[in-house]
Amino acid sequence: MAAAPGEAGIPSDQESAKPTKATASTRSTQAKGQYPYTNRLIHEKSPYLLVHAHNPVGWYPWGEEAFAKAKRENKPIFLSVGYYTCHWCHVMERESYSNPAIAELLNCWFVSIKVDREERPDIDNEYMSFVEATTGSGGWPMNVFLTPDLKPFFGGTYFPPEDKYGATGLRTLLPRIADVWSKQREEIMRSADSITQKLQQAVNSGVGGGGPLQANLLDKTYEQIRQSYDAANGGFGEGPRFPRPVVPNFLLRYWSRTRKKEALDMVLNNVRSMAGGGVHDQIGGGFHRYSTDGRWRVPHFEKMLYDQAQLATLYTEAYQATNDQSYANVAHDILDFALREMRSPEGAFYSALDADSPLEKDKPENGEGVFYVWTAAEIDRALGGEAAAIFDFRYGVEATGNVPSGQDIEGWLKGKNVLYKGHSGAETAKKFGKTEAQTSQILNDAKQKLFIQRSFRPRPPVDTKIITSWNGLMISALAKASQALDEPKYLDAANRAKSFLRSHLYQPASGKLKRRYRAGSADIDGYLDDYTFLTQGLLDLYEASFDVRLLSWAAQLQQAQDRLFWDEKQGGYFTTSGQDRSILLRTREPYDGVEPSPNSVAAMNLLRLWQITDKQGYKDKADKTLAAFAPRLEQMPEAMPYMMSALDFSLAKHRQIVIAGAPGADDTRALLRMVWQRYIPNRVLLLADGAEGQRQLARWLPLLANVTRKQGRATAYICENYVCNLPTADPQTAAHLLDQAESVQKQVPAVR
Repeated sequence: MAAAPGEAGIPSDQESAKPTKATASTRSTQAKGQYPYTNRLIHEKSPYLLVHAHNPVGWYPWGEEAFAKAKRENKPIFLSVGYYTCHWCHVMERESYSNPAIAELLNCWFVSIKVDREERPDIDNEYMSFVEATTGSGGWPMNVFLTPDLKPFFGGTYFPPEDKYGATGLRTLLPRIADVWSKQREEIMRSADSITQKLQQAVNSGVGGGGPLQANLLDKTYEQIRQSYDAANGGFGEGPRFPRPVVPNFLLRYWSRTRKKEALDMVLNNVRSMAGGGVHDQIGGGFHRYSTDGRWRVPHFEKMLYDQAQLATLYTEAYQATNDQSYANVAHDILDFALREMRSPEGAFYSALDADSPLEKDKPENGEGVFYVWTAAEIDRALGGEAAAIFDFRYGVEATGNVPSGQDIEGWLKGKNVLYKGHSGAETAKKFGKTEAQTSQILNDAKQKLFIQRSFRPRPPVDTKIITSWNGLMISALAKASQALDEPKYLDAANRAKSFLRSHLYQPASGKLKRRYRAGSADIDGYLDDYTFLTQGLLDLYEASFDVRLLSWAAQLQQAQDRLFWDEKQGGYFTTSGQDRSILLRTREPYDGVEPSPNSVAAMNLLRLWQITDKQGYKDKADKTLAAFAPRLEQMPEAMPYMMSALDFSLAKHRQIVIAGAPGADDTRALLRMVWQRYIPNRVLLLADGAEGQRQLARWLPLLANVTRKQGRATAYICENYVCNLPTADPQTAAHLLDQAESVQKQVPAVR
């Protein structure tokens, strides 16, 4: 079968394809770094799209050029969506999209579009809703066949090149779709119209029309979470297991509200189990994206920025709730990894580390997880003798490998060990007749040796695009940890990331954000999560640095968010602005998953801004956002635990902690440390610095104009609904007042 002219992966302005050398940004499977094809993706910034820039498939980026071609030639669109660190995306790129025979089928019968889901979550969400509705599941890579007017009619996830794994291969599927399109086009068009209408109805169902939410909904959320709790393995639901920090975050708040010990026990079992599992990189720090089993043992090995940020916050809060240093150590471990391996030279944070890495240096073949796993012989050579035996016992190392064959589909992990805490430190010390301190020193030395040894392996590639929303999450994590863990370098890192976002991804004239920065270019208008996650980051960074300009910027972002995304009819926020006419569905994301729903974060931000500024408009929008999701929340509140955390904030006593003192002074720091040493979820923390910061706060809250130091010392004002206790300069007295307030929870009956 001959490809149509100009369709063999060659842009229309080129007469022929010329071999080009591999670059750092184009991870390819072509031999010896030579590429006989170059397609339109070569002009993109996304590392994921650039991976496919030398496929023989005539890929287009999402845009009018591709849409016009599909309409002009009356061809269906083959839409493929993935992301850079997705293992099975790489598998499809290697075995199908680099295959000239499959490329010929695509180029002849389809217009092929490639999308990075992290750049374009709107496209991903729209067509994932179709795939999930029609197949019962979803995932990546996602591959969907569209009509020329972008309506879906068939889709799935991973397709092998040939029929295998019980799945239809592309060599079979593509001719079949092309044949049906040629013979039943009108029927397909009508079906696609109907499906799109039903998807739109589903998007709008269960939104709006809700009344005030009652406090008993928090109890219902807790009970639903408790019923899904797996005590044996420290998780929620069944495997495969993804860290979902919004669940333990809610449980910590619920424990703070009710003092129900079981809620705290679930949190601590969850964080201990994750930290001890193979999903946690025991040598280099940070967390992999998820475990393929229910025990947190065998991960998919990509490391995502949003996971590092949220988990660092979770472990920081676990430390605040318990004063157990082990949780602080994990928070340090995550953040130090992120600073070392995910931070750009300019101070912002990259998106992810890949799951795959080269099997050997300067060789094209990649394997999943090979950077992170060990044979028993490798460990013995690196550590030797007793140290190796102690390490093997502690971290579950087996002579023949510890990865079950059913969790090693491609065979890369055969005979290898994923490190996890197979035995406790006490059990290890007892077995080898040593003290726990001696054992700890041996293990720490061993980990350092293995870290150095591992550093000589070919490293997993890094997705170097900078996403606004995920950097907002990392700013929050760094800001909170800088104070709770008393680590100034984290505050410096948060400020650097914030400065980069303001300089490169924010447009002061319009107040708008861009979504992505890479290779000197900021592109793609920001989505709702970019605004909400960054606003949250600015609010958290203010409470660590007390730069009042952060509050002003947060208020400006909130204003832009309201203008671009607010749903005037039903309340709450759309995830997109509606300005891109190629997006058929305007969704709201009614689920707190591995990332919180931006509507949940929006509700919390609005409540915090209301407390800081006393502007009722913020509270009204927060109430309307909660009410917009009320019909769904009444049925399944566990689906949105962070929205329930916002409800908890709304119903709780509203506490304001104001410290009058000089920024950076020892007495000011002593009072702030007293606050940060405690888990106090429903409060705002303000600094009356006697200068411009206090004057700006007083413009919002006039009562703060008269807040001053007493007897020349930093002074704490601990207030409820802006009715304050007698001010005190004594940290112990302030601590007593905080603990006393925490022990008496007064609830408001409902959101009005």
